[in-house]
Amino acid sequence: MPDTTARLLIVDDEPSIRTTMSYVLNEIGYRVRTAEDGYSALHELRQEVPDIVISDLNMPGMSGFELLSVVRRRFPAIHTIAMSGAFQGDEVPSGVAADAFYQKGSSIGSLLRIMEALPQMTQRAPQPPSTEEPVWVQRNEHDSSGVPEVTIICPECQRSFPHPVGNSLCLIMRETDCIYCRSSIRYVVVEPTARKLSQVLQRKPAEREQTPAIQPQYYY
Repeated sequence: MPDTTARLLIVDDEPSIRTTMSYVLNEIGYRVRTAEDGYSALHELRQEVPDIVISDLNMPGMSGFELLSVVRRRFPAIHTIAMSGAFQGDEVPSGVAADAFYQKGSSIGSLLRIMEALPQMTQRAPQPPSTEEPVWVQRNEHDSSGVPEVTIICPECQRSFPHPVGNSLCLIMRETDCIYCRSSIRYVVVEPTARKLSQVLQRKPAEREQTPAIQPQYYY
């Protein structure tokens, strides 16, 4: 029998599917949360990491294809089940980063058998990475009005977006929100000439001791 103490996250843009699956699986004994799309799912992952993510593949905004790829990279201990009505059979569609596939319209019994066939979880999924580590970005672009900007890649959803930084100092910790998933991002701007310094600062202490000191260059 599947572990009914497991924590599930069901992701689907159809309210009726979220409601029905959540009700049935809660009644069986699972701890179930739901999300309406990939961005909402990432928010739920920041609150608590589930044991199993069951995600629809075709959703607006951030699709299940993208979501499952991010989950596979950032939370490899989470079991993932893709679901869709556009594919048939029980094989995971090509290119989908999931452990199993559930065809929409099949019985809940089929889903339970799929979860039962998943490898037994020997440990809980890890907590999300600390947000204390900043993203290092180079200020080497300008917007249409000539204001300096950077391109930030969100650690959560892996999407990039431009962000104005003006003429303020480099090497200062800053914070902004991803324009897609709204997660908070800490970042530090470096000039191309200060790139070696950023690499030194991110090395382990033992490695830093063997590296000659590099004086930071500040830009206004």
